[in-house]
Amino acid sequence: MDDSQLLRYSRQIMLPQVDIAGQERLAAARVLVVGMGGLGSPVALYLAAAGVGNLVLVDDDHVDLTNLQRQILHSTADIGRLKVESARTTLAALNPQVRVETLPTRLSGESLLEQVAAADLVVDCCDNFTTRFALNDACLSARRPLVSGAAIRLEGQVAVFRLDQADGPCYRCLYRDEGELAQSCSDTGVLAPVVGIIGSLQATEALKLLLGIGEPLVGRLLLLDALAMEIRTLRLQRDPACRCHVRAG
Repeated sequence: MDDSQLLRYSRQIMLPQVDIAGQERLAAARVLVVGMGGLGSPVALYLAAAGVGNLVLVDDDHVDLTNLQRQILHSTADIGRLKVESARTTLAALNPQVRVETLPTRLSGESLLEQVAAADLVVDCCDNFTTRFALNDACLSARRPLVSGAAIRLEGQVAVFRLDQADGPCYRCLYRDEGELAQSCSDTGVLAPVVGIIGSLQATEALKLLLGIGEPLVGRLLLLDALAMEIRTLRLQRDPACRCHVRAG
């Protein structure tokens, strides 16, 4: 690391859980972030600021005026731009040392599996069950950890699935019905800071996994009730009837 990097990350390097070795580990990491909206914004910003060296951003959507209330990667001048390109511009201004790859598409099939397999971990910041299930299956196939988050109204949730390990639950153990319709912010609304809280928690969990520190939310579901400002965690168990584990077995 050069002097400018040591200075940039000095407040992080002084943490005994990080140190220079941990910072170098972050610099070598590759993280796939799916969704550049309300959750993906704080995730990408904090991972870039923390010095994660390689970020792959996935989203096929364009910036809309209604996004700006909560999607802090984007500005009024970005309306009409691809979200991944707007995100690249913002992250380059924040930390030009981070390499940002953009994929303005909805990954599926082999292309999804290839991107997941090339990453050290995946952060799910999308807003629909179809993509969430696909990410879960790809992470399970490629044995990659998955950091999952969701937020709506004044509520949110975060969980970590160690799909690089053989004995833990996966996303389908939590939500088994692929036919269930995901509620969206456009249907029910969301308070802007709620997605910031959940996205920040996702970024924290991602950094902990990359650094190999602390106790990630593995086998636990964190639930936020921002109206009452209460946080609780529930234990998650592997579902022996989950089709992913049945197929893997």
